[in-house]
This record gives sequence, structure tokens and C-alpha cells, in this order.
Amino acid sequence: MPVTDDEIHEKYLERAIREINALNHDVQDARPDEESMAIVGSGHPQADVLLLKHHASREELEEGVAFYGRTGSALLKSFSRLGVDPSTVYGTLCDKWPDGPLPRTGALPAAATTFLAEEIAIVQPRMIVVLGSDALGVLNALDVPLSTPVRDQPGAIQRFTPACQVLVTPALDDALDELGAKQAFWTAFRELGQWHDSLPPY
Repeated sequence: MPVTDDEIHEKYLERAIREINALNHDVQDARPDEESMAIVGSGHPQADVLLLKHHASREELEEGVAFYGRTGSALLKSFSRLGVDPSTVYGTLCDKWPDGPLPRTGALPAAATTFLAEEIAIVQPRMIVVLGSDALGVLNALDVPLSTPVRDQPGAIQRFTPACQVLVTPALDDALDELGAKQAFWTAFRELGQWHDSLPPY
């Protein structure tokens, strides 16, 4: 019996699940000390859209899961407005072992950027939504094969690799309680809807 497309897709998905689970275990094991909280990614391991932000919020620090809490809820509402299925999204952080709900001073540990590059390679998203300039700086420094530098130009969809584009938005965590900042985020983020609508059907 020939192998069907659905069976091939299922095998790729099973492999991606195994690889993401193994990576999350490695992130946990690589904590710099016993008191540190590791923040693991969340969502579909073969997502069309990968959300990337730099550091954790207080709620993410408490749960150890990326995009948990108010930021995640705000994004779910935004996805609903755009007609994007949130089950086709994966979210992660640049700083895997944050020491608080603020950007750490100095460079991230080398292991954090290594893990992030592995996550992107596993998920193989068509679009990376970068929330804030700090996260963009980390992405541009990853040295992803065939990648080109992405400009800090919120709302502009840019080429990252031949198979992946990037949409930069303002950081969302600090914008949730300020109307102007929320509007600036939405103005940039809504470009994801037009991009999503242009995808060919599966």
C-alpha cells in the first residue's frame, strides 16, 4: 500500500512533538540553579505562526509557560478578530531562564539562543511574529541558515528565510494598560490577518 499524504503529515507531526518535548526537557535541565524557573514554549509544534517575545511576564514566571496570562489572553482575542486559528500558533521566549519580569542586563546565556534556534528549526513556521525590539535583536543574531536581517519596522511583513517571513510589532506586555500602546500594537499585528488570508488552502 502506498503511503498517503495524511500518513506522511502524521509522521512529521509525531517527530515534531517528540523533538519539542525533548527540547523542553533540555531547557528544564539547563537551568543555571535550582531556584531558576525555566519558561517553555506552548502551542502547536508545527505551527504556521511562531510568536516570539524577549522575556517573561510575572504570570509566565509563576507558571513556567510562555504566553500564559494576560498577554496570552489578549493575543487570543486578537487572533479571533483576525480569523486566525490559535491552534496553528506556537509561542516562545528568548530568555528561557528569566531572573524577573524585566529584560536581563547583558547578553542572554548562549544556551538560550541555541535552544531558540532549535525551536524555530523544529516548528518551521511560515511566519514569526516578533513582539518588541529586544526580541528582534535576538532573532537577528541567531545566524539562521539563509536568513536576512529583519528591520525594526512594525507592521511591515519582511522576508526572513526563503520559507519564512517576519512581522515585527511593539512589545505587548507593557502595552496592556495603555490605550495608545495597545493601538500601536494592533495596527502592526493586524497585518497578520491579511497575510493569513492569502495562504493557500491545505
